[in-house]
Amino acid sequence: MITLGVLNKDGKEVESLQVDEALFGGSVRHALLKQAIVMYHANKRVGTAATKSRGMVEGSTRKLYKQKGTGNARAGNARTPVRKGGGHAFAKSARDFRQDMPKKQRQLAKNSAILAKLLSNNVIVLDSLSMAGPKTKELAGILKNLKITHSCVVTIPQYDTNILKSVRNIPKIDLLTVADLNAGSICNRRKMLFTKDAFVSLMESNKSS
Repeated sequence: MITLGVLNKDGKEVESLQVDEALFGGSVRHALLKQAIVMYHANKRVGTAATKSRGMVEGSTRKLYKQKGTGNARAGNARTPVRKGGGHAFAKSARDFRQDMPKKQRQLAKNSAILAKLLSNNVIVLDSLSMAGPKTKELAGILKNLKITHSCVVTIPQYDTNILKSVRNIPKIDLLTVADLNAGSICNRRKMLFTKDAFVSLMESNKSS
């Protein structure tokens, strides 16, 4: 069992949670985690880079001049890649880099990522998080009190417009709901910040699945 302290907005521990590693797979599955991270980065690639091949360049296919007797180097048509304005020899074409994994594998990879953060003491649980309005300075102060000085994934039960608008101007801080958590986003940031409600709902969903 892992004992996880629950902190208030001032960074003081107010209670604790007992976390069973078995709820998150019992051990970190490194191979599965790597596969999920590769998929995450592959799916972010746009894949729209394209250049024209010699068949796409406008111009005649006629040989510029006869092969021999001119004193010049032999030449084909004007669209050859060696001439200015010609097509590319190995032209790039738009392609889809997207990868996929079965749903159960994605869930196992997500749980492994969370367990890895738990084992490295990079998970922080906040008793509650609510904002009266979009206040970036206030939220930045809370993160400072919690000693979050680098990148972090803030996880809440459901999206809150005020929290979203408060977070979006803070560098390297991502906001996700429990339902949107994935291994790539978790591993892309150093720490994880859960609200107590979000962490409890995550454990409940892992118990039922």
